[in-house]
Amino acid sequence: MQERSRSRTDQSSPRRTGSRGSPFTPHDQDDVDLMLDAIGAEDIEDLFDIPDAVRFDGAFGIEGASEQAVTQRLQRTLDRNSDSTEFLGRGHYSHYIPSVVDHLSLRSEFITSYTQYQPEVSQGFLQVLFEFQSLVTELTGMDVANCSMYDAATALGEAATLADRVREASGSVILVPDYLRAERRAVLDNYTDGSDLSVREFPTEDGMVHPETLQQSLDEDVLLVYLENPTPEGIIEEHLTEVGSIIDEVESLFCIGSDLVALSLLQNPGTVGADIVVGNAGILGLPAAYGMGIGIFACRDDFLRQIPGRLVGASRDSAGDRTYTLTLQTREQHIRRERATSNICSNQAWVALRTAIHAMYLGPDGLTALADRCTRLPAQVASELDQIEGVSAPATQAYHFREFKAEVEKDASEVVSELASEGFVVHELDEQTIQICVTETNEHRIDDFVETVREVMA
Repeated sequence: MQERSRSRTDQSSPRRTGSRGSPFTPHDQDDVDLMLDAIGAEDIEDLFDIPDAVRFDGAFGIEGASEQAVTQRLQRTLDRNSDSTEFLGRGHYSHYIPSVVDHLSLRSEFITSYTQYQPEVSQGFLQVLFEFQSLVTELTGMDVANCSMYDAATALGEAATLADRVREASGSVILVPDYLRAERRAVLDNYTDGSDLSVREFPTEDGMVHPETLQQSLDEDVLLVYLENPTPEGIIEEHLTEVGSIIDEVESLFCIGSDLVALSLLQNPGTVGADIVVGNAGILGLPAAYGMGIGIFACRDDFLRQIPGRLVGASRDSAGDRTYTLTLQTREQHIRRERATSNICSNQAWVALRTAIHAMYLGPDGLTALADRCTRLPAQVASELDQIEGVSAPATQAYHFREFKAEVEKDASEVVSELASEGFVVHELDEQTIQICVTETNEHRIDDFVETVREVMA
């Protein structure tokens, strides 16, 4: 029986013979030659175009040094940085991260790139991810959430492709407001490129979506409508309920972009008819690094099996104890293959862990208190700046969250440059407009900032 089985294996898969090596070795030279011949290349090197200036030649050319010497050199380099206070926002926000986030997340049990495939050895981490999902569903008012995305931009792209798969409307247009930031629009365009989907902008008024204007832009071609609350200018949308009703009437899907802190205070997306909620979770647990982030993705239960990424579920083991496991993994080749709904791979579990720890540390009262400060602080700063001659703040009469625009009579680039030379960094939007973001991390410099603006405008 064993001899017959071995013979059958050898005939059907010559790679398994001793002369070909291990069946788990991916490519031997014969495989490589076949692939090169198929694509018309002479050598593997033909597939790469690496300039000689950066090509590794076997030596790094870095002189060795002791740990102490390296530390001192790095410190000298860091000391050359300017000591500036940032009043920057537009998607990247700084909130104080309590030390407990580092102390818990840096435990050896959590510092691993290993995905929690084996529930019998991953219960602690899986529970944290389950709590992260629970946090997101509670704040968004959605039925289900996955255990994180790369960032808010990729979450928006995934919302567009999910809408295409479920096809509750006959159209193929993703309708977005004209305030959508260029970098998020670029990711969305990349997601829809090569598909039947297209992206179209609709105009906003005074930085907000107005129901009448939106209705004029809606037609049978619209599959998904996206807007943000708060907007990139910090404006709190005031017409979400009406907007949700209008979108529901035309049977398009409704997607709202937000973040976990804002969601603790602003209108619950679930109550205004949202089908999908995406956004930024990295404002909790992560510093404002202007790069790495973590996105949220939540939706109605109808779309459960279309959610990208991974989903942690809870159950009971044979002893009746509560347990956790990766319930859905819609991308994994070894599970879904051609039926995969997304190519999202990393679920950024460790980053979600930090977000969950930070949120649990704050608790419901702490989270809403933080969100409340994010409305009071910009109102306070805008009021003080508005008293300076040559400054009008806020530029838009609306409620603001974290940030606001201010109009300046002097050239905005000159104002931004002079503020930077005095140690304060703000956004320049156009020739007469700057944008200012205030949170608890730069609150202690508000008086100095206002006084510096007064001097610059003099």
